[in-house]
Amino acid sequence: MTDTQQQRGEAWRVAAAAIPFLVSLGLLGIAAQTGLALSFAIGWPIVQIVGYGVTLRKAKGDMRHPLVTTQIILHWLVLTLMSAVILGAP
Repeated sequence: MTDTQQQRGEAWRVAAAAIPFLVSLGLLGIAAQTGLALSFAIGWPIVQIVGYGVTLRKAKGDMRHPLVTTQIILHWLVLTLMSAVILGAP
């Protein structure tokens, strides 16, 4: 794998990690106004920050480490489940 391909892969992982985090911050803003799911909206960004921090420390900063990939997939799963609850999926 060339350096360009590695950088591109790491950029995709950073983007994939950033999207659920930004959505959680948006949810926090909505929850602060409406009061709906406020404890979840406060806790989820904190869990993400701590989770990514510990994961990157264990992975020694390597974004291609399986722990980092698992952490990203875990937060996308939470985002999917939260979307299903909000949309009222059967």
